[in-house]
Amino acid sequence: MDELNDDFPDTDLTLVMGAKDTVNSAAEDDPNSIIAGMQVLRVWKSAQSVVMKRSLGIGYAAVVNLIFFNENNAMLLGDGLLAGLKKQYSVVQCSKVLWMNSLRKNIHSKKNY
Repeated sequence: MDELNDDFPDTDLTLVMGAKDTVNSAAEDDPNSIIAGMQVLRVWKSAQSVVMKRSLGIGYAAVVNLIFFNENNAMLLGDGLLAGLKKQYSVVQCSKVLWMNSLRKNIHSKKNY
């Protein structure tokens, strides 16, 4: 975990699927928390994180995960696998549209020569 945690401050986007307590900042920030001292992945140090899970429910340790409410975090509620696949498809489709628009612009600009 330490090796991964060193990378998060330089990470633009972290996608978290289904994790609760393993990405809970209370383990480091709240000495009175039941999970205080537990090793966690510091995804909240990424520029942006997206947590995909079924609900905002608490994890096994029954501790509210405050990163769900951070400004640099977005929640994608629902079945994580399906939501992840849908998001991946959307990114691919968006990339195709951007690439096609770029290609069209290049073709039109060459006609002007």
